[in-house]
Amino acid sequence: MKLAMNIRNWGPTATPEFLRACAEAADQSGLDAIWFNDHLGFPPKIENNEYGIPDDMGTILDPLGFATYLAACTQRIKFGTAVLILPYRPPIVTAKLLATIQLLSHGRFLLGVGPGYLEEEFRALGVSRKRRGRDTDDMIDFLHACAESELIEANGQPFVLSPKLDRPPIYIGGSPKVAIPRTVRCGDGWMPVGFLPDELAPHIAELNQRGAEAGRGPLEVVAMKTLPLNDRAAAIDLAAAYRDAGVSHLVHTQGYDSPAQYAEIVQQIDGEIRTAL
Repeated sequence: MKLAMNIRNWGPTATPEFLRACAEAADQSGLDAIWFNDHLGFPPKIENNEYGIPDDMGTILDPLGFATYLAACTQRIKFGTAVLILPYRPPIVTAKLLATIQLLSHGRFLLGVGPGYLEEEFRALGVSRKRRGRDTDDMIDFLHACAESELIEANGQPFVLSPKLDRPPIYIGGSPKVAIPRTVRCGDGWMPVGFLPDELAPHIAELNQRGAEAGRGPLEVVAMKTLPLNDRAAAIDLAAAYRDAGVSHLVHTQGYDSPAQYAEIVQQIDGEIRTAL
């Protein structure tokens, strides 16, 4: 099982110096990847805060802009979005940005995607929230097409998009009911958030069964969860339970106040947790 960690592209830690120091610490470790979020911004008051977004997110950096910074700051580690909200973005512009990031990073980008949920963001963009599922599917199909040929068709216009997209793996975020069928149809893996191992196991079994029936190869599962690092034995047991449930990538998520603390957390995951697994 691969091990990864979040890197916050928002809040007081979202400065060039802070982010570079954290990214370099991860790059110099044995961690497989670092993951970051996507939000445009927030209204003064969120109407339906179902995911518990903190009130003090402050600065929020664009994830694809941040990815180009990581491409320059790092040499080895992979990095990706958890998740990029596809309905917010024009398909051809998104494909161009992804092709650029892949070229500059030598193919190290990981594309976690989702349909989004926050009504206020959709409203600010003038994008239909009701169409978010269809728009997500259309964008994924377009990205697949861009990876097959430089000559594409966008809005009825033949268009040469160069460099051709070196398509990153696509991980589908969302609830099992929607995300598993979408993963089987057009993704490389599922990205669940917050599930415990015993909750995930039946969904992973369903994903594997549906994938086999569709003639797909093995589909990955990128699970995001905060490990109890203050209790070494409990953290190792929880990580092992995720591995045994069929998780292929485990992303530890937590806050941190300094690059030194971030580096310490990275070493715990890459050292104590990885060694025990």
